[in-house]
Amino acid sequence: MTTQDTDPPLTNPATLPYAGIRVVEFTHMVMGPTCGLLLADLGAEVIKVEPIEGDNTRRLLGSGSGFFPTFNRNKKSIALDLKNPEGVEAALRLIATADIVSENFKPGTMKKLGLDYDTLKKLNPRLIYVSHKGFLPGPYDHRTALDEVVQMMGGLAYMTGRVGDPLRAGSSVNDIMGGMFGAIGAMAALAAREKTGRGQEVQSALFENNVFLVAQHMMQFAATGKAADPMPSRISAWAVYDVFTVKDGEQIFLAAVSDKQWLIFCKAFGLEALLADPRLKTNNDRVLARDWMMPMLRSHLAGYSAAELSAVFEQNELPFAPITKPQDLFDDPHLNATGGLAPIRMNDGSTAKVPLMPFTMDGERPQIRLQPPTLGQHSQALLEEVGYSAADIARLKAHNITFGETP
Repeated sequence: MTTQDTDPPLTNPATLPYAGIRVVEFTHMVMGPTCGLLLADLGAEVIKVEPIEGDNTRRLLGSGSGFFPTFNRNKKSIALDLKNPEGVEAALRLIATADIVSENFKPGTMKKLGLDYDTLKKLNPRLIYVSHKGFLPGPYDHRTALDEVVQMMGGLAYMTGRVGDPLRAGSSVNDIMGGMFGAIGAMAALAAREKTGRGQEVQSALFENNVFLVAQHMMQFAATGKAADPMPSRISAWAVYDVFTVKDGEQIFLAAVSDKQWLIFCKAFGLEALLADPRLKTNNDRVLARDWMMPMLRSHLAGYSAAELSAVFEQNELPFAPITKPQDLFDDPHLNATGGLAPIRMNDGSTAKVPLMPFTMDGERPQIRLQPPTLGQHSQALLEEVGYSAADIARLKAHNITFGETP
């Protein structure tokens, strides 16, 4: 695979909303790279500044092995040793050409390098500076945060697991959403700059993102005076809203969340007796009757296969979902028919498919224009652009201050 798409992008990159915006990111893992990914997919030129040995995300195993190709498409890579003053000088030259700087290092790291917002805004008052942290400034901001840490302390793990068994959500939800909110803040700051001519600092944080996610449960307590139960043991607002184990041990989620859907459901499965039962007249009646009603429904549906139930529910426009594993989504007919997956180069050079942004503009998903960059792939060109001669670059390479193949 080349460094470009395997297929040409459908959109003219110049027409993308953030074409002409340059972002220099000092990011790693998930949160910061997600911010850059969103801006890059929408047309910004995003330059990833990596250490000489490369972003550690390139080398992760297990659950992190897909991080780099997932969150670093449509970006360029320059490798710089920021522990060396000459590396910092090269970064400063690059930042001088930027509209946005994005970073997600621990508090104080960028200040030690002289790359913090207070320093950079003196050099460029129009600069927008996005910091992705564990916590917004306050009593917790000195703590080291991870997605799992804030899920535990922010109520999400409590709501996800069973009582007494807190469980993190099955995705890096705060890292990803925190990066998205960083990008939204950057977009808002760009709009504000059009009015004021000035940049500003944007801060996004894992903990506050997590609190935003559980706000509905907080407000349930505010509204009712009753604490929200963890999701596995909650009292559902809807009578039929469950995972059913059916023929051959398959599982499927089935729902009937209104009186109209209950009518359709009962008629579709020959449950007229339940339909006529006055104890089950309204949704709230059925919620209160779940203790005896649900075993009856489970028994009645147990002889159907998941495919048979899916067909009946789809035909009758009732909510349903087979229980799908992530790897099964590569073959999902909807994703493949709608172009929701695109070819991506993996860390080992092989090709897989990756989900695109979950929205369309003018009926089209933002495309992959650049494959995830190899380490320092664009070092030479970017250094030349900011005034380094070929001899300068050769010297920086010789002293291991930059890295990248000579074009």
